[in-house]
This record gives sequence, C-alpha cells and structure tokens, in this order.
Amino acid sequence: MFQYCPSCGKKTIHLTGNRFNCTDCGFIYYHNTATATGCIIQVEGKALLLVRGMEPAKGKLDLPGGFVDPGEGVLEGLLRELREELSWEPPIPPGVSLAEVFKLFASFPNSYPYRNIVYNTCDLFFTVSVPGLTEKDFTPQAGEIAEIRFLRPGEVDPADLAFDSTRRAFEAFRLLS
Repeated sequence: MFQYCPSCGKKTIHLTGNRFNCTDCGFIYYHNTATATGCIIQVEGKALLLVRGMEPAKGKLDLPGGFVDPGEGVLEGLLRELREELSWEPPIPPGVSLAEVFKLFASFPNSYPYRNIVYNTCDLFFTVSVPGLTEKDFTPQAGEIAEIRFLRPGEVDPADLAFDSTRRAFEAFRLLS
C-alpha cells in the first residue's frame, strides 16, 4: 500500500499486522477493518442475487450491499446501497424502525481485494421479506450489476458466490430456510 512514508517521504515505512509504522519519523497508520453489509431480499421462497458486473469477482453471484461510509450506521449504509445498486428500498410503514424491517442474521470476516490493496472487512448480513417483488421493481446500477436473479436457496452453488463471507452467509441463510 505504502512504499514511502506519507509524513516524511522516506522509504522507511513497514507494515506489521494492520499497522504501518515509519521507523524514521514515527508516523503510524492503522489499516483497520472496514464495515460492509449484505442483504438477502426474500420473495416467496426465493432470494434476490446479483451478478457482479465489475471486479472483483465479475460474473459471480453476490448479495446487494456494500461498504458502510464514514458517518453512517450499518442500516443506513445498507439502505443507501440498496438505493444505489437497485434503485429500490423496502416499504417502511410509519412508526417502524429500520431494525424492525431488516433482520440481522449473520456476520463474517472477509477480504476484499481492490486495485492491489486487500481490505479486511467485517460483513453484516440482513434479511428482508417483501412479497410480490419482481425484476421489474429494480433498476440495476449500470456497470456494477450485470443481472438480477431470484433463486431458491437450494439452487445456489456456493462456488458461484463472489466472496467467502457471502458463501458463509448464504449457507447460514439456507439452514434457516
């Protein structure tokens, strides 16, 4: 990630665990775990899955979701990602909280390689059940999402899922179904 210290410019920066440390000026940068979300949208016994339109894991199945931005809570980040990726958000009745709509069911660590940097993530997975949805209720984000599929849990080959955390979450979901 760093070849030169961002503080002093010398080539005396080293990575140990999640910490970059410059032995010359004492600069420290923690490359901490990022938070990410995923959501299984359930429709009449099927789950909505996305076909990734870009790397990493282009062409693999994934769940809607993504990284939580600074200043966001996990559920706010998930809702933002659903809007961005699918131009959709679940109906939320008045007086009902996001935590009542989205049910947390699993969390797993993950590694996300992007442009020669591996980001360690803590992925939180939620479910939401919305009867009557079809592909026409969604507008996939151009370039990012190649296709939307509704599949029964037993129809999904774990090898077709994009990331280890997604495979583990989908297996947990399959056991709950």
